[in-house]
This record gives sequence, C-alpha cells and structure tokens, in this order.
Amino acid sequence: MPGGQVPGGQGPGGPGTPGGVTPFVPGRLLPGVPRAGATTPYPPGAGPWPGGIPISPRSTTEPISSIPGIGGPRAAGPQWPGDPVQATNPFGPVRMPSFAAPVGVRPAVPVDGMDPADDAAMRELARLLGNSLSLAGGSEEVAGRLRAALAQAQPALFLRLPGGAAAQVEQLAEALNWLVHHLDQPPVLVAACGRLGAALAECGVAPQQLQLAGAALAEAMRAGMAAGGWRQDFDQAWRSTWQHAYEWIAHGMATAAYQPTVWTAVVVGHERRRDDLAVLWLRPYLPMPYRPGQYARVEVPGQPGVWRPYSLAGMPRRDTMVELHVRAKSRSGVSGALVYETRVGDKVRIARADGEMGLPASGRDLLMIAGDTGVVPLKALLTELAATGDPRSAVLFWGVRSLSELYDVDDIMDIARACRRATVIPVISEGEAGPYASGLVTDAVAAYGEWSSHEVYLAGPPLMLAVTSAALQDLGVAPERIHHDKPE
Repeated sequence: MPGGQVPGGQGPGGPGTPGGVTPFVPGRLLPGVPRAGATTPYPPGAGPWPGGIPISPRSTTEPISSIPGIGGPRAAGPQWPGDPVQATNPFGPVRMPSFAAPVGVRPAVPVDGMDPADDAAMRELARLLGNSLSLAGGSEEVAGRLRAALAQAQPALFLRLPGGAAAQVEQLAEALNWLVHHLDQPPVLVAACGRLGAALAECGVAPQQLQLAGAALAEAMRAGMAAGGWRQDFDQAWRSTWQHAYEWIAHGMATAAYQPTVWTAVVVGHERRRDDLAVLWLRPYLPMPYRPGQYARVEVPGQPGVWRPYSLAGMPRRDTMVELHVRAKSRSGVSGALVYETRVGDKVRIARADGEMGLPASGRDLLMIAGDTGVVPLKALLTELAATGDPRSAVLFWGVRSLSELYDVDDIMDIARACRRATVIPVISEGEAGPYASGLVTDAVAAYGEWSSHEVYLAGPPLMLAVTSAALQDLGVAPERIHHDKPE
C-alpha cells in the first residue's frame, strides 16, 4: 500500500509608444508580465455571445494585481532531461502562418533550421501577440475574461479541471505568457501543446470542448481594449496561432490513450517534520487530476527510471498543489532523495494517479485506521468530507509508536473540526501517551464502539494492514466493507 510513502502590461495611456503601449520584443519581458485544440479555428466576429463577453466579478478596468489561493499550473513547463528537442508534428513540418517581415529588418542567422524569413515572421507574430495582450490589460485580466466566457459556453469544462476559479485564472494567465515568450521556438511549442493536450485528456476534457476557446480568447482580448483598439492584424495573429495550437493540443489528447502521461512539478515547499520524514508541496506545471485517497508514483532527477509510490494529500477542489509525506529508511533511493536532498525549486516527475481509495457512494458512516504515514490518504478523505460538507460520521484512529511520531496531528485535528461529524483518535503504542489513547490501535478500535455497519478504510505498512483486517473481521465487519490499496 502506498500509504503515506508514497511556474499587465501597460494599458493605454502609459509610457511607451503612442497609445501607451510598450512594444513587445521577443526575449524581453512585458511590463507586468512574468517570464515564464483539430477543427476549424474560431471564425471572425463577435463569437457566440451576442450581448458581449461575460465579465468576471473583477472589473475589466481594474488590474488583477493578485489572485487569492495557491497559484495554478502553467500551460507548459520547462524541458525535462530526455524530452525531445525536435518534436514530431503529425501535421507535417512546423510552419506557422506567414507574415511579411518588417521592412528594414535583417533576418537573423537561423539556429533551428528555419528559413531566416520565417524567423523574422515568427518574431513579428510574437510582437503582435505581446502588444495586443498588453493593450488588453495584461495576461491576468485577459485570463479572467477568458475563463468567464468559457465557463458560460462550456459549464462542464472547468469542473473537470483541478483547482478553484482563482487557481484556474492564474493557470490561464501563465499559459498566455508562456505562449507569447515561446512562439519563436516552434519545436518547443509543438511539444508543449502536445503535453498540455495529454494532461487535459487525463482530466476528461474532449477536443470539442475547446472549439470555442479561440472565439472566447478573441472576445477576451477585444473587451479589454479601448474603442477601435482591436486591429485586423491582432485578430489574424491570434486566430492563426490558435489554429495551430489547437491542432497540436488535439493530437496530444489522442496520444494520451496509448502513451503514459507524466507531469513535471516544481517543489514549492519542503518541511522536515522528523529526522526521517519530510512533507513536500509540489506544483504541477500542467493540470493533474486525482481523487482524494489516491497515490501516484514519483521520479527524481538523479534516479531516472526509478518510480516510488506516495499517497497524495491536498485539496484538488481548491488549488492545484500536491502534498506528499515521505519517510526515508535510509539516505538512498527516491525517498532518501526527497527527504534529505530535495529543496524548494527542484523538479520531480509524477505519473498518473492510481488507487481505489475514495469516499463510498453508499452514504454509510466511516471508520479509518492509519499506521504512521498511512494517515496521508485518510487525511485526504477527511479533507474531502470537510470541503463538501458531507454529513456522514467519520472516526480516524492514527496509530504510532511514540508521541514524537504525531508529526501532522494539529493539521489533521483542524481538518476534523471543519467536518460536520469527524473525530481523530491518536493511539500511542510505546511510552508516554499524553492526552491520547495508549496500546495497540486494534484494541482501541475494539474498545471504542461497534463497526459492523461502517465502511472501513485502512492505510499503513503491509503487516499492519493484514493484522487490522483480521481483527476487524473478528469484530463482525464484513470483508467487502474493508478497503485498502494493495501493498507494494
């Protein structure tokens, strides 16, 4: 059982060129802009919103200076060692739409095999996208309007993606920034759109749900500009770019059916709670779906091809963070690297979430029994109960050897208090128990009450799972109501 082992511009009137627009230059950051899918592209016109684009709760004239909650993933992350530099495009050679190079611009020496004229056209296209994004109020304002439009046209779309509205807006903003700053690198752009498509497919998003994204993006841009600010060259640039990006995203969605999807994530938090244990918070660059109670396998850069399963704690309904509790028996292996060597800013890779643990649809009350870091998936189930206001009762017994091993008790107690009917009972098997129960966790469970009508969830070391399951059956709990993932 995996148990617990388991990444605004200036609007009109500001300094810059006439009209207050700071010109975009590839490789140079826009003011207020951090560095960082196949059918007919969206048609010209006002799109499917006769009354105009739906406006998000924030005013379109008030810059979105900050977004509450934890930041969402970017549309594409940095290259992972081993990723192909020259991605294969199923639609033929990578050729973005042709634009006439500005008069007097001397083509740069090609570094990627492209014709110099194409390089100049790509730079001009990037300039148009960057300038129009700045004119429209910056990436965050455009992202807010874009999400509002897509949520109105496709209500089910964002329900399939992890994170709340604030995290999704930030994710879209970072996607726009990434696109503008990588448009002059077609092989990287193709590969990134493919990975984004695979991640969206894992979330259950269908290509048809993205068909209106181009029209929604155009409206989100147009709505943020002054009267007459939306020009034909801006419209052509965004339409042509979206046509290609959509095709590459759709191809990535198709590959997810026969090719494993892997997410690159950055470490945004690392705490040593015990000498042998650390809690890590990871931020995947792409949307990563998982259910509370599941686990995923993790790979660290120094040990390619070695994957270790860890349970996932977190709040997928609110943000896009993934929480891992890792106990290392030694300084070697993936666990040793995560506990003793990993630092904030490091990157890891995460495979598709797996496991059958999850809140039952039966509505029965819940009994949860954890050993050591096996508390992680059960903490995730408690978090889901709190987030949904579930009325059923839940009792969590957490068995450890000593008081010092209750490394996460305060956080778990807080989550239980946020539930409608939840109780946490730590059980100390050796030494001073303090305010908690002492002895074996199976004895504490037997003394606490009668459990034959409950759904029971177990998580912990393999021996603990076998002994506890046998003890529960002796107490009258039917085997089909005892749930745990298979030990690894």
